[in-house]
Amino acid sequence: MFREQEIETIMLNKRITFIGPGVMAEAMIAGLLHKQLAKPENIAASGPREERGAELQKKYGIKFTTDNSSAVAQAEVVVLSVKPQRLSEVMKGLKGIRSDALVLSIIAGANIKKIGAGLKHKAVVRSMPNTPGQIGEGITVWTASKEVADEQRETARTLLGALGEEVFVEDESYLDMATALSGSGPAYVFLFTEALIDAGVHMGFPRRIAEQLVLQTIKGSASFYLQAGRHPATLRNQVTSPGGTSAEALYYLEKAGFRTAISRAVWAAYQRSLELGKEQPGHIDPHDDEK
Repeated sequence: MFREQEIETIMLNKRITFIGPGVMAEAMIAGLLHKQLAKPENIAASGPREERGAELQKKYGIKFTTDNSSAVAQAEVVVLSVKPQRLSEVMKGLKGIRSDALVLSIIAGANIKKIGAGLKHKAVVRSMPNTPGQIGEGITVWTASKEVADEQRETARTLLGALGEEVFVEDESYLDMATALSGSGPAYVFLFTEALIDAGVHMGFPRRIAEQLVLQTIKGSASFYLQAGRHPATLRNQVTSPGGTSAEALYYLEKAGFRTAISRAVWAAYQRSLELGKEQPGHIDPHDDEK
């Protein structure tokens, strides 16, 4: 095992290239620089839009090109961060990856076998981060092919740690499950948040106050759950007095199939993740990488 200080020293001199300079790629770049795990001059990004490149260069001082092959020529770590629908096309034009490089994918649905075959490269890490990684509060599930060396694993762990917490799994099938649960999870939370705020406005609160009440309630509830260390059902029971307001609200949520709707939604996202791994590219938006 490598000591943390050794990994930080190794990371600092790694040449890292991002293929697809979108939101999550930028979050990783920002995290690496903020934690002083990489030097701006050692980071490169490649994408179809020069204006996006100029934005990243100005903000972070990194290199940018529209030529994927030249971008990866000297890279020791290649991060694939394009949209799933673009992956097949991108891999066809991605030549010249070093044989000793680590390829790290954050692409939903794309399994290690597909990436390895498409790039003719064996050392591949597959991961699924989520959007809170943009502020260093994300959670990423990841796995690695057997050809990924110990040092490369630690490199991947450090890279993904720049987004927040990371969880390594041996079974790759967990990645599609994570895509549906934690990867898409923020969207469910935001929808629930929006619904609660709208309910407050419907009752008569000014939207500003409704937002403050709901956001702090969600934040405080999550923090309380973490500190309490008890099953959520136990905590729910504590705030549900017999015949009270919470009991009445929960009765209607259960009657409306709240749990079932969530379960079905996550299952649908899981099935879609599996489908994305099988799909052939269709219509391609040239600006997809920046979305």
